[in-house]
Amino acid sequence: MLENNPLGWPILSWVVFLPGVGGLIILFFTKRHQEDLVRWLANIFGFLGFAISLPLWFYFDPSGPQFQFMERHDWIPSIGVQYFLGIDGISLLLILLTTMLGFISILSAWKAITERVKEFYVMMLLLQTGMLGVFVSLDFFLFYVFWEVMLVPMYFLIGVWGGPRKLYAAIKFFLYTLVGSVLMLLGILALYFYYEAQTGIRTFDVLELMNIGLPPISSSNFQFWVFLAFFVAFAIKVPMFPFHTWLPDAHVEAPTAGSVILAGVLLKMGTYGFVRFSLPLLPEASKDAVWWMVLLAIISIIYGAMVALVQPDWKKLVAYSSVSHLGFVMLGIFALNEIGLQGGILQMVNHGLSTGGLFLTVGLIYERRHTREIAAFGGLAKVVPVFAAMFLVIVLASLGLPLLNGFIGEFMILQGAFAVEPWWAAFAVLGIVLGAAYLLWLYQRTMFGKLDKPENMKLQDLDWRERWTLIPIIVFCIWIGVYPSPFLKRLEVPVRAIVEKIEANPIEAARGPALRSVTTQEPSGPDR
Repeated sequence: MLENNPLGWPILSWVVFLPGVGGLIILFFTKRHQEDLVRWLANIFGFLGFAISLPLWFYFDPSGPQFQFMERHDWIPSIGVQYFLGIDGISLLLILLTTMLGFISILSAWKAITERVKEFYVMMLLLQTGMLGVFVSLDFFLFYVFWEVMLVPMYFLIGVWGGPRKLYAAIKFFLYTLVGSVLMLLGILALYFYYEAQTGIRTFDVLELMNIGLPPISSSNFQFWVFLAFFVAFAIKVPMFPFHTWLPDAHVEAPTAGSVILAGVLLKMGTYGFVRFSLPLLPEASKDAVWWMVLLAIISIIYGAMVALVQPDWKKLVAYSSVSHLGFVMLGIFALNEIGLQGGILQMVNHGLSTGGLFLTVGLIYERRHTREIAAFGGLAKVVPVFAAMFLVIVLASLGLPLLNGFIGEFMILQGAFAVEPWWAAFAVLGIVLGAAYLLWLYQRTMFGKLDKPENMKLQDLDWRERWTLIPIIVFCIWIGVYPSPFLKRLEVPVRAIVEKIEANPIEAARGPALRSVTTQEPSGPDR
């Protein structure tokens, strides 16, 4: 059954399963020695996955119902499980980010992956299906299935095609995520049985569960314990301090395509979980947790930036920068007002673009020099000027230069945080200063200075395939930085719905008119 679907056909199912179908076709209908055929098929299915998701942007009605393109079918009626898909503006942006970065990642691996080529592309395409399923599922059982499915391909991508310590990094990633997943499952079951006790109906329908009216935390510990179970699962995936220790190992050991997907999409599942489930399902517990969530977010911002500042490894520096940048996202989310939430969600997309681009640049230079030591480079702008120019744009976007995408997201987060408590914004600003320091230091050490190492003097500049892995990212960095309105407009309805769940008054989000979103202010005076 289709609901709020102007296209009249199940586009979300096509978006989710097309990459997986491509992976199965490669698995069963190609031979291992047909490496070029495998590469072409994988890139074709990666591009088709992106192309088929584009109508969602054009047909999504920002002023319409919150959830659109819904598909609902009974799956396991005896326990209330449905095949229930749907998207709002938040899901829409993350789906488009996933399909674009998925295609770019597959394209970037053309020359980088030379062993077990068939298996690599099968894992990449199956991973794509798992990630997309997480963002469109409106049934908790289905969400959990996709959440777990995504874990297996990523484990193999790190463990088979990774660096020297790949097995250690893969097992660490798997165990961390699995512990969080088990706790999340307990939280889901608690909600499931609570709803059955209240209504006599068994369901995993997220939209139904949002309406049950859980006991406030002041009168019951139920919300607190469910929030805590979700918190561990989502905080590990973000990752927030102190659950971040798996991330640098996973990034450093993963192949370039795996790092791009890990930074660009997988980490967003944690922040998405807080926005989609923790805030609207558990509003009282979310409000009660603000002080320590904000504390952890600020620690992540400053700690991640300071550790990045002293890294000698190019890739590990970018990995720790993710901890800092996603701390900003969590700060915006737990400001619990419209402008902070909009900024946090937009910054999820911005981080996927800029940090995904940074990992691509690391991979491109690693393919040429087979080292990530920052000290091994210097003066590269003289021999690879196109690479240096593209790298510069992505660095400036990541540090939040005005007119590039990172600025508007950080500005809105700081505005939302300042409206609640100025000290939050004051501490968070330190992360921006430190971010500029380590990113500009990285660029200066690698691109400028003397070209005094013989290994760097004959490096080849980017070919056209490599340029096209970076061009779409740069285009979106500039578009969002110059004209973010189309993206923010699609976030208005879902963000307002979340704030309404948290506060009885949908306009006064937390502490007066200062918290009102700039996109929802009403005129006053004679013109009203």
